Amino acid sequence: MKRIIILIVCVLALGYANAQEICLGTYNIRNENNYDVKNGNGWKQRCPVICNMMKFENVDIFGSQEVLVGQLNDMLADLKDYSYIGVGRDDGREKGEYSPIIYKTSKFELLKHGNFWLSETPDVAGSKGWDAACIRICTWGHFQIKSSGRRFWYFNLHMDHKGVKARRESAKLVVKKIKEITNGEPVILTGDFNVDQNNEIYTIFTKSGILRDSYIIAKQRFAENGTFNGFDPARKTDSRIDHIFVSDKIFVNHYGILTNCYWTPILENFKAEKGKDAPNEIDLYKYQSRTPSDHYPVLIKFSFN
Repeated sequence: MKRIIILIVCVLALGYANAQEICLGTYNIRNENNYDVKNGNGWKQRCPVICNMMKFENVDIFGSQEVLVGQLNDMLADLKDYSYIGVGRDDGREKGEYSPIIYKTSKFELLKHGNFWLSETPDVAGSKGWDAACIRICTWGHFQIKSSGRRFWYFNLHMDHKGVKARRESAKLVVKKIKEITNGEPVILTGDFNVDQNNEIYTIFTKSGILRDSYIIAKQRFAENGTFNGFDPARKTDSRIDHIFVSDKIFVNHYGILTNCYWTPILENFKAEKGKDAPNEIDLYKYQSRTPSDHYPVLIKFSFN
């Protein structure tokens, strides 16, 4: 009898570990540049907001895009419980934008990782493909969840913003690479795809026989806007160009596009006001609402079937 009870406890514990939710996301953080500084959207003011949002949401692992090495170092200095995989797209080292995967070291063991370029020569660092305007890269990792031993593959990319042929061929290449590398294990693909859910290139992923759009299959969804905002929180779109695709062994419990903002003072009109329905002790000020990036982050909470 005692052995039976122990066995039941072990089975239940294993089931609980396997059913634990993982919070995963994708976030194009916008590269650091002087143009954004002049327009009030500088990286130094955006970085703390981005990091605090990731910490508050307790994101376990996420893919990012447009990340320059200085930005990566800034984020990791704040996200002290995290490490990363990825390289600069221009030279396979530190030059150019990364598409890194940033993950909690306490939660995941990194088993294997690599990169390939979205081009006709994917193993050649810095190669630009087809009609692309920029060099593009995909970073991947094979992870094991320490608490359960479950393994999964994670691919993160940034497809070109101009080259239609480059996006189409990149999509085919990524699907091909996933089939070659993952050997049927659970897989997640995130990134800035620069195509929305109505584009025929999007269907290369959804009709691949491997990947499903987490937006579609999520049990619960919170998505009041699309994923691109152009640094203007007043903009509204139905287009989702930042996606999280998952294989059929992954159950998506929650999906969200987070439209969090921060505020900077409007200096020429910085007098306190009173709200007519608020206590007189409360001072209200006119501030400008700003987004932490020109994209919104997409997060899911998932478990394994």
